[in-house]
Amino acid sequence: MTKIHIVHLYPSEMNIYGDTGNRLILEKRLEWRGYQPVVQMVGVGQKIPKQADIILGGGGQDSGQMLVVDDLQTKKTDLQAMHKDGVVMLMICGMYQLFGNYFQTSEGDKLKGIGIFDLVTAAGDKRLIGNIKTQTPFGQLVGYENHSGLTTLGKDQNWLGKCDKYRGNNGKDQTEGAISGNVFGSYLHGPMLSKNPHFADELIRRALERKLGKSIPELSPLNDIFELQAAKIAARRPR
Repeated sequence: MTKIHIVHLYPSEMNIYGDTGNRLILEKRLEWRGYQPVVQMVGVGQKIPKQADIILGGGGQDSGQMLVVDDLQTKKTDLQAMHKDGVVMLMICGMYQLFGNYFQTSEGDKLKGIGIFDLVTAAGDKRLIGNIKTQTPFGQLVGYENHSGLTTLGKDQNWLGKCDKYRGNNGKDQTEGAISGNVFGSYLHGPMLSKNPHFADELIRRALERKLGKSIPELSPLNDIFELQAAKIAARRPR
């Protein structure tokens, strides 16, 4: 049985929006298809296992970011090497911000990121909050944003999706999230993958292709009727 190693970064410090659900969803969708997920929690002071196939990170308060920012710098070289090697990663909200160049707090302090995404984030005085849908190369994604950090992408940085004005990365340019190779960043909570099974499968497909060294055009279908219905309802609900 093929093993897929899933690493959850900072599950205690950066996990206030239910983003642990992303890990659980990937576990079950792998199991249902006959693969064996192997999960490892990696916190402050712990090394990222070299056999990682998928790495996940979640959202947190500014205080949570303060707890992990220095430790993340000790993992920077390994994460950048894994990025270049095609390891699949999904970073949500606070961890998405720290995968950029820096996050500037409301006090003017700059929390240094690891530069996998060419983007910067600055604390704003108004929260972007509510259900959001975004059009991406992988189809429509639906989730719930809740952030005051405003993210600006670099000139050549690819966005994950496009959304309505007043939402997404900064509420102005209609971008949401970012992509670099097999690394994805987003502000979508919910957890994100619960309403977007097609995107969960995209992450799995990429991880399997890298692991097995061959193209995997399709995964065996699953019954996603409830997930898709949840996405449909959320997409219709007002902010």
